[in-house]
Amino acid sequence: MSLIKVTNLTFAYEGSYDNIFENVSFQIDTDWKLGFTGRNGRGKTTFLNLLLGKYEYGGHISANVQFEYFPYPVENKDDQTLDVVAGIYSDYVHWELARELSLLQVSEDVLYRPFDTLSNGEQTKVLLAALFLKENSFLLIDEPTNHLDLHARQLVGDYLKGKSGFILVSHDRSFLDRCVDHILSINRTNIEIQKGNFTDWRENKRRQDQYELAENEKLKKDIKRLEEAAKRTNDWSNEVEKTKYASHNSAAFIDRGYIGHKAAKMMKRSKSMERRQQSAIDEKSKLLKNIESSESLKITQLAYHKGRLAELDKVSIHYGDKTVCSDVSFTIGQGERVALIGRNGSGKSSLLKLILGESIPYDGTFRKGSQLRISYVSQDTSHLKGNLTEYAREHDIDESLFKAILRKLDFSRDQFEKDISAFSGGQKKKVLIARSLCEKVHLLIWDEPLNFVDVISRMQIEDLLLEHAPTILFVEHDREFCENVATKVVEL
Repeated sequence: MSLIKVTNLTFAYEGSYDNIFENVSFQIDTDWKLGFTGRNGRGKTTFLNLLLGKYEYGGHISANVQFEYFPYPVENKDDQTLDVVAGIYSDYVHWELARELSLLQVSEDVLYRPFDTLSNGEQTKVLLAALFLKENSFLLIDEPTNHLDLHARQLVGDYLKGKSGFILVSHDRSFLDRCVDHILSINRTNIEIQKGNFTDWRENKRRQDQYELAENEKLKKDIKRLEEAAKRTNDWSNEVEKTKYASHNSAAFIDRGYIGHKAAKMMKRSKSMERRQQSAIDEKSKLLKNIESSESLKITQLAYHKGRLAELDKVSIHYGDKTVCSDVSFTIGQGERVALIGRNGSGKSSLLKLILGESIPYDGTFRKGSQLRISYVSQDTSHLKGNLTEYAREHDIDESLFKAILRKLDFSRDQFEKDISAFSGGQKKKVLIARSLCEKVHLLIWDEPLNFVDVISRMQIEDLLLEHAPTILFVEHDREFCENVATKVVEL
């Protein structure tokens, strides 16, 4: 066991006015299985790059381990997988590699195939197995679950549960719960570490947020009460002070010394109230800094004139001699939330494209309602470019609503001025989702919409779908999202 110590870490990208990290200090035990979470754009990947020494920074990072980053960059994917492994760790022992692959349920045969011919899941597993062979290394694992199906996520999660000494960036709640024992979270104003899995961290966060909101309400009432009391006392003091200078024709005897003393006492009391008020304001300012904005989103979907929007009866899809799925039967009814699940390569995306109206070769019966309007969110975000105003105009959506949804999904106003091509992967996915929610349609079709999207935004989107119950057909490998959202599951 050794420690990774971060002391007064300060960092900002060149040309930026705002620090991503400012005087951040904490320490990590190298035996931990550390889950790393936080909103998109908060600096998770940046922090991993700082550990790797890629940027200049203020403060100090000390560690007695070598950092290894996942996904490992494979320059020539046409190489045999065995050569790729040797490029990662030339001193590996073959039986140890075979043992790791066996734990991940990967056949040794893949080692003798070109790396490019492996599935996404197989590539992920091979790279993890090779990196964990390195002794005295601490792995920085950056979103390994993207494009992994449910079965592969379970396997990789169980594998990581048996390991130690890593930081895992993931937005999949079930995956984090399966394999971590500490959580490192980037909050709005600080970084903190807690023992436990994601569910433990979330419950602690909920309790802390509730406490701070209750304290905030209490202090708001105290401040208002003190303001009113201070104003009354100040008014009384002024009125008493005026009597010192009453007309000389007054019949009453005026004891100016007594009146002055009384006015001074009232003024002192007023000042005391002001100090208590300021103290309450100071305490209030310490609260709510790390409460994440998770306002509910609003959508309206067009009602379709029939109860059934689409039907597939014993549909099989073929590409040449290859059958990607066979005898698939299901319907999409008004208000249904249909999850399409299955291993990678089982034909999920092909079925979505068939329903979208693309020319997909199929057998069986497929019916789709006439004049059915569909909004599609694809896996691919590489086409996104230009500014958000132009994007809204191009897709004929309400710009104000579009940007309001993005604000609620944690976009800063500065983000609105940037080119979309410069956004992070999660921010690009949010652009596609926000656009889809703004479109006036009868059916949403989303293909792996949550890849790269942070966990708080996932829960917001989940709540939205439960609250407004739009008709949606979706492919998603986040187990908890599927279990919470779907009214119907179609497994291929």
